[in-house]
Amino acid sequence: CAFCAGKLSIGVDTVQRGVEGLTYLLTESSKLMISEVDFQDSIHVLGFSDELNRFLLQLYLDNRKEIRSILGELAPKLPSYHSLEWRLDVQLASRSLRQQIKPAVTMKLHLNHNEDQTAQVLQTDPSTLLHLIQQLEQALGEMKTNHCRRIVRNMK
Repeated sequence: CAFCAGKLSIGVDTVQRGVEGLTYLLTESSKLMISEVDFQDSIHVLGFSDELNRFLLQLYLDNRKEIRSILGELAPKLPSYHSLEWRLDVQLASRSLRQQIKPAVTMKLHLNHNEDQTAQVLQTDPSTLLHLIQQLEQALGEMKTNHCRRIVRNMK
């Protein structure tokens, strides 16, 4: 950066911020795979010359697939769903209470992680499970809004 700053007769901080800004622009645009028109709209507001805008567009188009592949390699490898086993247990009585009903849902979640299979055992009461289901259904409902559809469309 110091060499570039000396050649351009500007400060090192300015060169560093320029490189970071360009990196951010290309990374985020590649992550979202935005179209040429969307990319042009994004850089048009920056006030660059038409020649520089065309250069940035060509730079984006030439490198977006490679940037996406690098980002894919850097992304953490998260476990993925394989299967789910569940059972409902009900305690009807105990030594101290003869007529008690205490339900519990036990789930065994099988996950694939780096070609290995792991299992997680979870246990909850039915009311908490119903609340979780309602929250997930609400999230799915929000995914059907126009705002979320637009975001998802830009992510593809």
